[in-house]
Amino acid sequence: MDFQILISNLTNPSLLFFILGILAVKLKSDLEIPGTSAKFIALYLMLSIGFKGGQELSHSQLDYGIIYALAFGVLLSALVPFYTFFILKKRLGVANASAISAAYGSISAVTFVAAVAFLEMQGVTFGGHMVAVMALMEAPAIISGVILLQKYSDQKPEGGLKSIIFHAFTNGSVLLILGSLVIGLIADEKQAEGIKPFVTDIFKGFLAVFLLDMGINSGKKLKAFFKYGYFTTAFAILVPFINGCVVAVLSHWIAPDAGDRLIFSILAASASYIAVPAAMKLANPEADEGLYVPMALAVTFPFNLTLGMPIYWMIIQVI
Repeated sequence: MDFQILISNLTNPSLLFFILGILAVKLKSDLEIPGTSAKFIALYLMLSIGFKGGQELSHSQLDYGIIYALAFGVLLSALVPFYTFFILKKRLGVANASAISAAYGSISAVTFVAAVAFLEMQGVTFGGHMVAVMALMEAPAIISGVILLQKYSDQKPEGGLKSIIFHAFTNGSVLLILGSLVIGLIADEKQAEGIKPFVTDIFKGFLAVFLLDMGINSGKKLKAFFKYGYFTTAFAILVPFINGCVVAVLSHWIAPDAGDRLIFSILAASASYIAVPAAMKLANPEADEGLYVPMALAVTFPFNLTLGMPIYWMIIQVI
């Protein structure tokens, strides 16, 4: 295994800006990114990833490999909540277990963006269809979480399951990613060249600023999270790590390309802190947002950025 990859990732400017954000909170600095600016950058990152994925997909033929990849992603998202729910239920209760399992079955689009930057640093490409895989993996986990909530609790989600499914697919980040993917897919190639500098050249700079903001938000949530003890911290590290390592191996039979396999691994290892909390406010209001959001944002997210990604990549290189 080449541990130089790990060292290189730990000195990545984007990651260092994330650490700077956490440090700013610990030092009680007044450093902050205005909310409107952070939202614009988040929208930009989703638009850029979706559009570039659509452009890549427009140059690919729809074959069984792409269909298998889409099916594998959806199946992975739907199944992870079922095993994580039972690990959590006894200690944290049905409501919290449902929300956390949905978060860990779903994905973090920002972690996906970081994985794309990591692959670019390695000089490795990935299939444009993986953007579609990422977007499709948001909703199945939410649906699984709601099904588990309905089965093991007397609580019924407002609006019914159809409302939750609709909400999952119309969530802003999911809609923008899928919409940008379709636009990139059908856009005229010559016309698309006109916005290439916007979606490509400034991407890494915006990612660094966005991760600075994520670091500030993570630092603010850490204190409230620690009151739950070591179990939730261990879960937020070990379960994603196991998921990522297992998928790094299994994806060999689904996606032969190393870049696609890393994307699958990081999607399996990531946890949602945007789409799932939004859906769970409607479906599962009894769940403690102060528990499952910091687990995903303040523990799992930085773990994947610092140690997870290089380890999954080394496993992929070995197999």
